[in-house]
Amino acid sequence: MKRTLLILGCYVLAMASCASPEERAADANKTTETTATAEGTSAAAPADNGAGEQLIAKADCIACHNKDTKIVGPAYVDIAAKYPLNEENVNHLADKVIAGGTGVWGEVPMTPHASLSKDDAKTMVRYILSLKK
Repeated sequence: MKRTLLILGCYVLAMASCASPEERAADANKTTETTATAEGTSAAAPADNGAGEQLIAKADCIACHNKDTKIVGPAYVDIAAKYPLNEENVNHLADKVIAGGTGVWGEVPMTPHASLSKDDAKTMVRYILSLKK
């Protein structure tokens, strides 16, 4: 009984600490209205989706996110629908993954992932943004 309660408590704590990043409305408008630049074009090039998907699988992302369904945080396809795949959005969202945050998607903060490298975070974000339907 104690073991079950401990496991359930850990699960609830993990779910509460993993929320999707949200930004202020002004910040969201700024990133969604950006146009692809020469630098942004390289971000829009086909990404190594396998590497991004593998990095996500190794991280704790699946505790709060799913490809097609909102859990605690938004579904990856919803993120891809909101943010065009360009270098500005890739950098911005990679920073949010590393630093954590709250805003656009709700009030539950996303846990920071400070041990994640910027390059790995960018690879993960490129994969997510490539899922646009």
